[in-house]
This record gives sequence, C-alpha cells and structure tokens, in this order.
Amino acid sequence: MSTQTIKGALWTARKIDQTYIVSIKNHSGIVEALTDFVNNQSIQAGQITGIGAVNEATLRFFDPSTKQYVDKTFKEQMEVSNISGNISKIDGKPMLHLHITLGRRDYTALAGHLLDATISGAGEFFFYPLDADIIKTRDEEFGLNFYDL
Repeated sequence: MSTQTIKGALWTARKIDQTYIVSIKNHSGIVEALTDFVNNQSIQAGQITGIGAVNEATLRFFDPSTKQYVDKTFKEQMEVSNISGNISKIDGKPMLHLHITLGRRDYTALAGHLLDATISGAGEFFFYPLDADIIKTRDEEFGLNFYDL
C-alpha cells in the first residue's frame, strides 16, 4: 500500500493507493476547497463522499418549470450528515456536482444541491478518482448538464 500526504491552503489530504482522504480546514468554503484540491491533483472524474459540520450553507433547488435554480442560505450550526457527488468535465474543465444533507439542532434535516457551505468544525471527504473523461453537456430541453455518454 502506498501513501502520500499532500497539503493545500484550505485542505490536507492523504492518498492511499488510488483513494484520497481530504480534510478541509475550519472556516473554509467547501466548494472552494474541494475545487482547489481537484485542480491541484488533476482529478478529471470520480466520486466524492463526506461528512462534517458547517455554520452557513447555501442550497439550490432546480425548478423544472422555469429551468432556474432557487437559492436559499441557512446561517446556523449544522451537522453534515452526508455530502455526495461527482466530478466530471464541462467545457473542458473539471466541475464538482455536490448534494448535501444537513442536520439542524432540532433534528430536522435540510437537503439540496450544494452551492457552498462554510466549515465550522470538521470537513472530512473521500475522493474516488476515475481514470477517464466523463463529459457533461447542456440539455436545452431540461436546462441542465447531463452525462454525454
């Protein structure tokens, strides 16, 4: 088993064989930190999972009738019970597509597409890269980017 530790301004990671374990620094934006990590490691495609805690999150909900996202920001301490997503290429650049489930103090949950969130405590992620080009292209009928397989 080969291991390697890597550091960025907003994250620290360890690569074990082909899998990365990533810790995002406290008070960092999740999307900014993970995008920096993906670019730093030249990851073009793969899967992401994670957990942690945040004190602010902006979620998106896609409205098919308008083909627009509706954004809403929540400013409170919340547990990240799950982040899952993928990495693919759009217009030749790697892009993250993340969804999140957040647990509130009253044990209710929020969920949606993650626009961004600020770590308040821990941000722990696993990256499973694929040695492939996975391309997404815009489908004008639906107004979203879909896999171009």
